[in-house]
Amino acid sequence: MDPLSDILALLRPENYLSAGFDIGAPWAIQFPDQGQNIKTAAVVKGDCWISVEGVADPVHLQPGDCVLLPHGKAFLMASDLDVAPMQAGTTFKPSGFGTIKTLNGGGDCVVASSRFGLQGPQADLLLAMLPPLVVIRNRDESEALRHCIERTMTEMRKNDPGSKLVLQHLAHMMLIQVLRMYMNDDAKGVGWFFALADPQVSKAISAIHADPAQNWTVESLAKCSGMSRSAFAAKFKERVGESPMGYLTRWRMMLAGERLTSSREPISQISLSLGYESESAFSTAFKRVMGCPPRSYCKQGLPRPDVKMT
Repeated sequence: MDPLSDILALLRPENYLSAGFDIGAPWAIQFPDQGQNIKTAAVVKGDCWISVEGVADPVHLQPGDCVLLPHGKAFLMASDLDVAPMQAGTTFKPSGFGTIKTLNGGGDCVVASSRFGLQGPQADLLLAMLPPLVVIRNRDESEALRHCIERTMTEMRKNDPGSKLVLQHLAHMMLIQVLRMYMNDDAKGVGWFFALADPQVSKAISAIHADPAQNWTVESLAKCSGMSRSAFAAKFKERVGESPMGYLTRWRMMLAGERLTSSREPISQISLSLGYESESAFSTAFKRVMGCPPRSYCKQGLPRPDVKMT
């Protein structure tokens, strides 16, 4: 798989709600803190404002615009920010998965949204690089995102057999498309996520992910990127925020942490498969990156290490 797919596979985003609302003006809905969840929302018809806790300025959304709320902050959506808000918890009960709720007679604004929980223990790997609110504007290159939104609404309205599974797949497609577009939009971002948009650095990251057990060196990774050793090392550090060898070690430890908690493989086997000739060398690297020895990591119920890879 490619690096973004690899990391999302570790984080295991699970879509447990896809729904929508069709609302008549004037309106305002206050959504509570979403906890450790990621939320996407797309304006299908009409326009509205969104105001997110901790974000200074409200944002006006037009048809086709999509937002990503990676940190689960409380937020307000409204036709006018001066309207007294309804509480989402009361307003949408007992709406279920795949439903479109009609409010105030509907007709003025239609919004489709999905909510994800991250099942993997290293959620900060992605979330630490994203702001509380990501806005993707509707534009010519948004065709793939528009298709997801339109198909989502069709599935919700028809509610054919199997629609829940189709909606879950569409929600994942929308999440990935928003991440792709944001990654390409923010040319100045630092971290592995933004570095994937760099043609040269992304080749080195892809090589690491394709064969993490390889005896990689700065020279061999520079060759993959078609750059000189010094130029590659400097550019990698600038775009990713750490050295190529530092990134290699961290990615190996992420893979190790996943296998330690999801399989019965012995530590010696895991260490060998990730390029370590001795279990002691692997354990030393694991403790440095993950904050505890491999055996403690298994026993302590997934501690939250400081491994943001920013």
